[in-house]
Amino acid sequence: MSAVVQSSTGSFRPQPLAVGRGDRTVVLDGNGRIDLDTFLAHVRGVAAVLPAGRHAVNLCEDRYRFLVTFCAVALRGQVTLLPPSRAPAVVTDVLAQYADSYSLGDGLVEAVPPGHWRLPEPLPSLAGEVPAIDESAVVAIGFTSGSTGQPKPNPKTWAAFRASTGQNLAALESLWQGHALANVVATVPPQHMYGMELSVLLPLLGPAGLHVGRPFFPQDVARVLDETPEPRLLATTPVHLRALVESGVRLPPLCGIVSATAPLSQELAAAAEERFGCEVREVFGSTETCVIARRRTARETAWTPLPGIAMQPRPDGTLVSAAHLPLPVTLADLVELEDDGRFHLRGRQSDLLEIAGKRASLGDLTRRLLAIPGVVDGVMLQPGEGDARGVARVAALVVAPGLDEEAILAALRESIDPVFLPRPLVRIAALPRSETGKLPRAELLRLLRM
Repeated sequence: MSAVVQSSTGSFRPQPLAVGRGDRTVVLDGNGRIDLDTFLAHVRGVAAVLPAGRHAVNLCEDRYRFLVTFCAVALRGQVTLLPPSRAPAVVTDVLAQYADSYSLGDGLVEAVPPGHWRLPEPLPSLAGEVPAIDESAVVAIGFTSGSTGQPKPNPKTWAAFRASTGQNLAALESLWQGHALANVVATVPPQHMYGMELSVLLPLLGPAGLHVGRPFFPQDVARVLDETPEPRLLATTPVHLRALVESGVRLPPLCGIVSATAPLSQELAAAAEERFGCEVREVFGSTETCVIARRRTARETAWTPLPGIAMQPRPDGTLVSAAHLPLPVTLADLVELEDDGRFHLRGRQSDLLEIAGKRASLGDLTRRLLAIPGVVDGVMLQPGEGDARGVARVAALVVAPGLDEEAILAALRESIDPVFLPRPLVRIAALPRSETGKLPRAELLRLLRM
């Protein structure tokens, strides 16, 4: 088969699927390393045996096999679908939306859709030239998380991914302080756009290696980092970072920690920097835009846009323009710009509350809930449009094993106006967080109705 896939647009500009010398390390684990030449041979081999189709949902649990099959699918001229979760019902729904689609995986998934294609073992390998594809080709469709409603598709071209990877390098490269490359350990799945950017595109298109593990518990994170050569970069989420700080686990020296997917509190960022002796750099973005800004949360509240990013505040959100975006994108996030171009996030229009003439935001109310000693996790939300008078009450889901409802409400009364006290307040064993810490609104509403 050809090592170049051409788009149907007529304009053809081939770009490599991976960059660097053939002997550079692409991935590693506790048993060894895989170089670029070996990786590309696996890509060519898998591309030659893939099923026919136009779209593929990549369910590979093994991070290396995800990397290989993502590139193989692109090389065949197919598009990888990235559902907001790998729950069977969600995957089936996404497959039904796209004609001539199939799912593929490495055999580690418990439930698979009908017609699922299993990756052969051992991985097939073919010699050949460096694979390349047309930069205008759509290689992936990422879906928003559904935290604010129905997940929405967002097509990504190879040119857009190349441009966003360059921006990520501009945001992160100073963390590895002059070394030729960093070795990334990620707690986030590659199917999520943040995981795609840090644990797929960075090793393919940037000076980075990747540990194939996806550790979850603090002890697992420490073990995987111990297996990873310096400089080590940990890509994680606030949920995982909090667990690491509170566990007391020892981590080897890190060149930096990157956090995304949910707001990171200044207190947690500062605690992590003190505990692990490195900078915690928070990045801001979305499925629609990829990463567009960064900040050192322990020391600053303002965000610095990445090179080439332009932001225009709107009454209902923010218009974002960038070289990697075919058209400007409107985000629901409200921002306040400073004279030097930096900005502050001011929540979302849908998060702003006005009850009895008083104003608050769900984000700030949630932050105050989480600050209560004994509250392990929690979220504030408005479950409906309002009562007969148009007043929409606030509700809360709280994980606090040692506190009853009255104790939580009493603590909240000390920091928020009584009109924003949650009714109902439902204590549960755990919030339905996704692999990246997101909270799908539909699941939250279901728990409130139980």
